[in-house]
Amino acid sequence: MLVVGLLGSPRREGNTEMLLDQALAGAAAAGAKTEKLIICDYDVSGCIECNDCYESGTCTIGDEMDVIYSAIERADRLILASPMFFMSLPAQAKAVVDRCQCYWALKYILKEPFPRDPEAPQRYGIFLGVGGTSGEKLFDGVKKTLKYFFDAISMKPREDLYVLVRGVDDKGEISERKDYLREAYDSGTALAGLD
Repeated sequence: MLVVGLLGSPRREGNTEMLLDQALAGAAAAGAKTEKLIICDYDVSGCIECNDCYESGTCTIGDEMDVIYSAIERADRLILASPMFFMSLPAQAKAVVDRCQCYWALKYILKEPFPRDPEAPQRYGIFLGVGGTSGEKLFDGVKKTLKYFFDAISMKPREDLYVLVRGVDDKGEISERKDYLREAYDSGTALAGLD
């Protein structure tokens, strides 16, 4: 069992990364192997809508997204962790999501399976989100994006395991919220334990 965590925050060692580390620790405690990728460490361009993937099922932009594609394909479980920027993902994380258009094309245009053993068990994805505001609809937009992102990469979203944090903004502030850190840990444990 491999649980891959994608850190979508451009700020290192902040609230989002602290939550992700707790979730990965929970998954590891449940016996899973874990891997963490810091999206901002990779040179990933945005999708340019060239539609090459409609013919090949792969992205033809030559950059470091290939490292992230590899992790997504190897993952049995995926955790995307991100702060909220204008009620959605930061540009770096959204670029990764948009570049998964090639998997959507593979599935819905070319009618081919995700590049993984078809006999492999069901894959699952969750989201850890942190927002500085406390608005009731803070996560409504990103939930829609995640629904289609997880579908494109052939993962079932487990919204019951999402950790959605409101009203936490200052760097490291989450360290004072042991309840959220525990929730992230438990979510990682539960994610790794899914059949």
